[in-house]
Amino acid sequence: MSALVVIIALRSWPTDIYALTPGDATNVSSLVSVKGLATDPHRDRIDLVDVYLQSLSELQYLNLKFFGQHREFVGADQLLEPGVPSSQLLAQGYLEMSDSQTAAKVAALRALGWRVPATPAGAVVAAVVANTPASRAGVAVGDEITAIDGRRVTGLCSLLAAMVHVAVGARVALTVAPGHFSSAGVLTRSAPRTKVVTAASSPDAGSATGCAGIARSGPSWLGVSAEDGVDYAFPGDITLNTANIGGPSAGLAMTLTLIDALSRGSLTGGRAIATTGTIDPLGNVGAIGGVAEKTIAVENAGIHYFFVPRDNYAAAEAVAAKSLHVVGVSTLSQVLKDLRRLGGADPVPLTTPH
Repeated sequence: MSALVVIIALRSWPTDIYALTPGDATNVSSLVSVKGLATDPHRDRIDLVDVYLQSLSELQYLNLKFFGQHREFVGADQLLEPGVPSSQLLAQGYLEMSDSQTAAKVAALRALGWRVPATPAGAVVAAVVANTPASRAGVAVGDEITAIDGRRVTGLCSLLAAMVHVAVGARVALTVAPGHFSSAGVLTRSAPRTKVVTAASSPDAGSATGCAGIARSGPSWLGVSAEDGVDYAFPGDITLNTANIGGPSAGLAMTLTLIDALSRGSLTGGRAIATTGTIDPLGNVGAIGGVAEKTIAVENAGIHYFFVPRDNYAAAEAVAAKSLHVVGVSTLSQVLKDLRRLGGADPVPLTTPH
């Protein structure tokens, strides 16, 4: 085989390896739109940081392995659950971003003193295993299951409860609100419809569920992983335009930007900062992947303060230049205290919370 043929073969030979490389730092304030609540015209620079995720051929892998800088390799098994096809990666990333936006709004408003009522809504499909009842019925990432055989489903645990006594081979009527992702990653849902499936034998039958009152899973399954769907009653209309950005790691940056927009004064004391980390509605900051590559992206953006999840601190600090101050955090309240120590203002809401 000639050298040219070998190169062409390597170039086209796919792998199950992905590369994480430094992405961009993006000022979140330009992505925020608020209607119905007073906002501060002065906006601090609070950047989210992303990475590029690339599926590699053999040639691309070898090139990056021996000649690339600031890259991390991850296997498909680290990104996907067993049996879930890689074609779902994009939708999963957009679903994580959608969840992250919602959590950021809740955490920011609650930090400013707002009550944000929550209502259980259903079980949101996070992954669909190939060749299962759900995949054959066309159930997809982002769909929301609201009932099984007429029994209301309000979240993951009620989905498991509805399935625990379903026999293998039984026909099951799912009420599903189909999810749709735009080309930019915005999730919307259409009216619920019924999908009839035949329950299959579960590979995890009898495993612990972690749900109160349901010690073990039943004998059958649909072939989906799901999360709790929750509807929140927000004051005003808050929009975050994170077009073409997936994943949950912008949660902390979005939360801080919303607090800054809805309160008086400078949250960061006039300093440009970058952050990465998930956020939940209670304000807990969670670990993320690709932090070393994100640290390089922050340095490339010329920012000198980088707030990262505490569990990611060592990895960020290991590659950070001396000019970059890396701060490890675990909660939103801690971040706000750290910002006050840097000269930031204590956030005071412009609209009186209720």
